Amino acid sequence: MKYVVVIPAYNEEAYIEKTLTSLASQTKLPEEVIVVNDNSTDCTEQIVQKFASNHNWIKVIIKQSENIHLPGSKVIEAFNFGFQQISPDLEYDLIVKLDADLILPDNYFEAIIAVFIQDPQAGMAGGFAYIEKNGRWILENLTDKDHIRGAFKAYRKVCFEQIGGLRSAMGWDTADELLCRYYNWKVVTIEDLKVKHLKPTGAIYDQKARYKQGEAFYRLHYGFVITLIAALKLAFKKKKPLLCMDYLTGFFKAKKERKPFLVNKEQGRYIRHYRWKKIISKLT
Repeated sequence: MKYVVVIPAYNEEAYIEKTLTSLASQTKLPEEVIVVNDNSTDCTEQIVQKFASNHNWIKVIIKQSENIHLPGSKVIEAFNFGFQQISPDLEYDLIVKLDADLILPDNYFEAIIAVFIQDPQAGMAGGFAYIEKNGRWILENLTDKDHIRGAFKAYRKVCFEQIGGLRSAMGWDTADELLCRYYNWKVVTIEDLKVKHLKPTGAIYDQKARYKQGEAFYRLHYGFVITLIAALKLAFKKKKPLLCMDYLTGFFKAKKERKPFLVNKEQGRYIRHYRWKKIISKLT
């Protein structure tokens, strides 16, 4: 199986060299890597260009956007821009979205490919994120063993096309998995594949980002009760229970403004049923 990688990058000079080094060290190399320099103001582009001069499967493209960080929308707009730049005559089976602040184990994609080969119903696959704390690499506390972190997602091409690609909004990395399951594909997480996440998720998220998370709950058709449970769970995982109010504020603001949904009504019904099933299974 062949795979392509798209890496959105905004001011990643401190990390991207390590990410590209780990890609170049893979036991199964990609067919093509598209790095989208998303209006960086640091040395990100120069670092990537240096790698591209030594590896002909790395391409750098430039995207102009605002110098702001909005979780979800900015990174996926960059991803989608890069995805459109994949060589049109290239044959590939898997599409990979990677962040620019990761160190992958050398066998990462060999193991990912093995999952897709062994199980024809595997639609998505990924490892687990680890962060450094006091000199040790520990499992990132936002990890859910049924969920692949947005930082590293591999999609079977057919599945990717069926779910309609990635939505440019906060909640994209939940919507993709729920739609994957809606279309009877499997989401496979591989506990043994430990990815070093150099910049912990949410490190620069602010109140506005939390409002966006609440908005995502609304746009995924969660409804109030599931949103409340999800908001409480997320706030307690971050060890800041009062953050729950920001998520709920975002939910009600989106409802009042009638923000467009990320999925249709039928998919929304499936999502609510799936979420309730997961909640009940954890209580029994």
